[in-house]
Amino acid sequence: MPVPPAIAKIAPDGNLTPRQLRRFMIDMVLRRVKPGTGSSHEFMRRRTAMIPWPDLRPILKGIQWALVGGVATRAYMPERTTKDMDIIVHEKDGEEAIKRLENAGYRIASRLAVPGYLMLAPDGTELDVLFGRDTWLKEALENPGKDPAGYPVVGLPYLIMMKMSAQRTRDMGDLGTLLGWASDEALDEVRAVVKKYAPEDLEDLEALIYIGRKEQEIPPPDDDRES
Repeated sequence: MPVPPAIAKIAPDGNLTPRQLRRFMIDMVLRRVKPGTGSSHEFMRRRTAMIPWPDLRPILKGIQWALVGGVATRAYMPERTTKDMDIIVHEKDGEEAIKRLENAGYRIASRLAVPGYLMLAPDGTELDVLFGRDTWLKEALENPGKDPAGYPVVGLPYLIMMKMSAQRTRDMGDLGTLLGWASDEALDEVRAVVKKYAPEDLEDLEALIYIGRKEQEIPPPDDDRES
């Protein structure tokens, strides 16, 4: 398909890097951002684990792992539907993790585009097992958070790092919500981690925080409605 002019200005061949995509999305949203999301503050602060996912804690006991992806976001924003469960282990533990899962009845369906495998649980649930090698991963797996079900989940700063490196528009939307509804203390932790591991992304981070915080604001009164 032809490359749209707005994309061609950035990448003539249409192949945006993750950073170029993020900058394009940020610029587009900043031109249109307005206060309010249509969702109540009560809803946006809700944290639930109503969708059942396999409990891997007994299977992977002794291996450092954590939820990432869509399921992980329920620790930091309202739970949403997603088709699969993503976890990350260090690449050195990948073979052992796969072996244990196979012994528990999981089977490999295919390789992933990134290092790791798509596996199917005995009940058919899709499980993406990612083999991580990022410089921040050891720190992240040694200090996991917990989701409402008690499962280990990658800490917010590292989840932000992963989503800032992604190339899906869904991740861009998640970034606004995750950052916009995080506490000031949590945002300081995010800033510290991004400064440590990806200082070149600090400007984009602040723009995403600004966009997300706009979601919390109450829209101004509609003058036509009041008159």
